Amino acid sequence: MTQLNNLNLAKLSADVATPGYDRRSLTPGIVHIGVGGFHRAHQAMYLDALMNQGEALDWGIVGVGVMAGDKRMQQALAAQDYLYTLVIKHPDGQYEPRVIGSMVNYLFALEDGDAVVEQMADPAIRIVSLTVTEGGYNFHPVSGEFDVDNPQIRADLANPTQPSSSFGLVVEALARRRARGVAPFTVMSCDNIQGNGDVAKCMFAAYAQARDPELGAWLTTEVVFPNAMVDRITPVTSPVDIDELAQRFAVEDAWPVVCEPFTQWVLEDDFPLGRPAFEKVGVQLVDDVEPYELMKLRLLNASHQALTYFGYLAGYRYAHEVCQDPLFVNFLMGYMCEEGTPTLSPVPGVDLEAYRLTLIERFANPQIKDTLARLCAESSDRIPKWLVPVIRQQLAQGGDIARSAAVVASWARYAEGVDEQGQAIEIIDRLKAPLMAIAAQNRTRPTAFIENRELFGDLSDSPRFVDAYLAALTALHERGARATLEGLAVSKGTL
Repeated sequence: MTQLNNLNLAKLSADVATPGYDRRSLTPGIVHIGVGGFHRAHQAMYLDALMNQGEALDWGIVGVGVMAGDKRMQQALAAQDYLYTLVIKHPDGQYEPRVIGSMVNYLFALEDGDAVVEQMADPAIRIVSLTVTEGGYNFHPVSGEFDVDNPQIRADLANPTQPSSSFGLVVEALARRRARGVAPFTVMSCDNIQGNGDVAKCMFAAYAQARDPELGAWLTTEVVFPNAMVDRITPVTSPVDIDELAQRFAVEDAWPVVCEPFTQWVLEDDFPLGRPAFEKVGVQLVDDVEPYELMKLRLLNASHQALTYFGYLAGYRYAHEVCQDPLFVNFLMGYMCEEGTPTLSPVPGVDLEAYRLTLIERFANPQIKDTLARLCAESSDRIPKWLVPVIRQQLAQGGDIARSAAVVASWARYAEGVDEQGQAIEIIDRLKAPLMAIAAQNRTRPTAFIENRELFGDLSDSPRFVDAYLAALTALHERGARATLEGLAVSKGTL
């Protein structure tokens, strides 16, 4: 067994790809906030690939953790010289391990926020990137307004030079750069939000405005926030993944990452201080990201929500199990073809029929073992952003909504906290308590869940949506998940 670190790279098995560049020559150029599995399987991987071509050696990544739970990863990666193993799992059972070396440091903001701010204020840092999840942008799901009453935000505004939130850290760093005559870095969001760069700009500007109106105006004018679409299924690393890496390849890695073979990154090319040559490693640099991001959000991400609650209620626990069941596949294809796709504009260079089939193949990869529990988590941040816009647009243009409404009903049924076998469901959501309280009324006041205007706006005022939702919820209660989908299949969209 070989412990992963700089000294031991040459000792690893020939089956494990290692950095082909001298990591001692790397210097920081990017600070990344939110070092989770996805970042390490995606942005950090692209940079590592570019470095293996002898380029971007001045674009090393400094990771930043802003949540209490990030301390454990910071410690694990620091002990490995910030190296980790990325294991690509192919559907045929082939494992493709690769050591990623593009990260050069990892700072923990809750212990030394000033070190994080000073790192971002360093003129060598030209990009600050983010994967802080859909909920990390601190905006209201319906109004879109920045939540200045968030306790962490209020604390940062009261003491702006010693911040702890991502907003406080980034804006303080920008303020110091401005005071020192250093041009502002580009802020690059890599989260699954439509117009993620636009949303980030709006939220960071709102924080800066609340701190100092002049600073807010400067940030709005001078700081660039490119939009991006990112895609790679990256399940949470499990103890089994760690053991498999050790057994198959004799690598001792405290926190590897596993992912599917597919990866995509479509990025708006707007970087005033420069950027790595991402196009040399397959990143699509475009002027307009929106067609690609809507395709991904409304087909891939919304389809994940379409399979996850129904699948869990029916007794499945992994995405690949659901997508090897023809009943569920037909439901997903029906949603994508009849409801999701009609809301999309043409996507340059993409065959949407082929894309839909590729999604089913990706979801069905038995090696990934993506848990439905992961896909069910934080639904209050996901359904309003990924599925509700489809429903609204379909209502406006007279299109089908039965499947989308059924997905919302399956979420409401899931939020009751008990599956069809009578087993308790562990709900993971920032709004867990209020959601479960509302879902408890599903049988006595069936429209209670969708009357939550914080999540659904005025959808409960639409008779067509309410009828479709109630039909699905009733079927879920009376006949169960499989029978509900069978009813939708027989009626081709209506129960």
